[in-house]
Amino acid sequence: MMASTLISFLQALALLVLSLVVGAMFGVWRGFNPASFSPATFVEVQQGAIRGLNVLLPAMGAISIVTVLLLAFFGRGRPIVLSLYLAAAAAMIVAGLVTRFGNQPINTMVMSWSKLPPAGWETLRDSWWSWHLVRLAAGIVAELLLITAVFANRSS
Repeated sequence: MMASTLISFLQALALLVLSLVVGAMFGVWRGFNPASFSPATFVEVQQGAIRGLNVLLPAMGAISIVTVLLLAFFGRGRPIVLSLYLAAAAAMIVAGLVTRFGNQPINTMVMSWSKLPPAGWETLRDSWWSWHLVRLAAGIVAELLLITAVFANRSS
């Protein structure tokens, strides 16, 4: 009984935190395409987003990964459940690596800009956007795999 309560808690935590992360990524994709911003607006919006999300979302992503790996540990006796949790964790790790090595180096550069970006800034903007789309896709895959894992775990 105690293990099933812990597993239910971990499932709820993983679903909640990952959903918040993927929802934030989706919101950025849907509402903040930087190609539509003037140079000054891009700097202002991007720097505000970086200040608000650059530490929070990766921390929440890490919590999700650890939680899902714990669920995989508890599901190790059921190969399908184990595989689904591990695949979800792998997709989350991909999103995290894209963030760390694709988006965050660009974020660091953007934070050093004053009101107007330097010449050629559009290349960095477009690169950041491309990386964002990759991590969003990985996040959505992770979310779908996690939901499937939870259902598979509860039905077995």
